[in-house]
Amino acid sequence: MISEYIKQSGESMAEPAGKNLIAVCGKGGTGKTASTAMMARTLYESGRAGKLLLIDADPAMGLLSALGQNVKRTMGQIREKIIKTAQKGEKEEKARLGDMIDYMVFEALTEMDEYALLAMGRTETLGCFCPVNTLLRSAVETLSQSFDTILIDGEAGLEQINRQVVRQLDILLIISDPTSRGIETADLIKKMVMDDNVIKCEKLGLVYNRVRGSEDLLRQSAEKIGVSVTGFIPFDENIAAHDLVGKPITDLPADSPALVAYREIIEGIL
Repeated sequence: MISEYIKQSGESMAEPAGKNLIAVCGKGGTGKTASTAMMARTLYESGRAGKLLLIDADPAMGLLSALGQNVKRTMGQIREKIIKTAQKGEKEEKARLGDMIDYMVFEALTEMDEYALLAMGRTETLGCFCPVNTLLRSAVETLSQSFDTILIDGEAGLEQINRQVVRQLDILLIISDPTSRGIETADLIKKMVMDDNVIKCEKLGLVYNRVRGSEDLLRQSAEKIGVSVTGFIPFDENIAAHDLVGKPITDLPADSPALVAYREIIEGIL
């Protein structure tokens, strides 16, 4: 099923010039998910993203709310079904399930006009089910081959992205608030990438969010930990207003300061 989808996608589009796998991470409360949603809008409005896939890799699934979207099935639900079927020990059902994995992953994909969306979701069954995780990650990687740009919203840290989605990225953006704790988390993530090789990454950048000045000082802080600053996102009252009433972040006014800043960032990294 996935291989057929890839074939059909390739027939309907021109050969892509290249692929971009972009992941967003950072400590909780920095505006990571809102940032991902704004980048998603910037990507599809720019026309430079090609066929765009958004992956919500945070179990909290905040990206769905930020986009104003819902999904019928998550990868976590697929994982639970595989585990429960395996635990039953019924050979025929397990054999059918093996043939259906690609189909189930495809069914978890929600397609809109501007992008496709895949939510990893939560898992309820405790324990390390490494073969299942590896199987699902392989299916996601196979499906991802039919997209030109993939944008991943991950939870704090990198293990969850590495474990459930992809093992290699083109661009990793660390979202930080203008605080010492934000910088400490950025330093930790950088060490996970550079020293521990948790995930392979071609480019690593730091984005300061909700900035109200002191850009020189923030840039100096980034230099101390050896991370380049990709951009500064100003504090934006429009985001707070949208959050207050539950409006999707993608519905921000076109001239919203944060959205304008993300246009510049996307322009610089693509």
